[in-house]
Amino acid sequence: MPSVDRLDITDYYITYMDKATQYGRVFEHFDEDGDGRISAKELRQCVEAIGGELTEEEAEAAMEYLDADGDGLVGFEDFVRFVEGGKEEEKVKDLKEAFKMYEMEGSGCITPKSLSRMLGRLGQSRSIDECQVMISRFDLNGDGVLTFDEFKVMML
Repeated sequence: MPSVDRLDITDYYITYMDKATQYGRVFEHFDEDGDGRISAKELRQCVEAIGGELTEEEAEAAMEYLDADGDGLVGFEDFVRFVEGGKEEEKVKDLKEAFKMYEMEGSGCITPKSLSRMLGRLGQSRSIDECQVMISRFDLNGDGVLTFDEFKVMML
């Protein structure tokens, strides 16, 4: 029977490979001439194929934004970085929403009292002392509360 660690690694590998395969398929769809790079023209054609509009200037601006090596084309690595970056922004947005639930009335930080209150609402009753210990594990500046940046480190 495989160990838990081996299963976790296998699950991660399968997930990663599925994601890479999916990204590859989308990238190949954009890369109409099959040269391994997406041009501004190819980007415009794909956007138009799905019913959108992209001017030549907008396509060139997108190329500049996405192109890491400055060759005027978007390679697979640039494409993946763009797709993954969007997911990172989504994660941060979700974390900000979660943070607001735990923070103390707009104070910009999670206090032991606000953490205790929120955990109680979630059915996980904890004393303020227990919450102080929980916070201290991720309280990078030692001020006894969690800022959003500290919360983000804890959650990611």
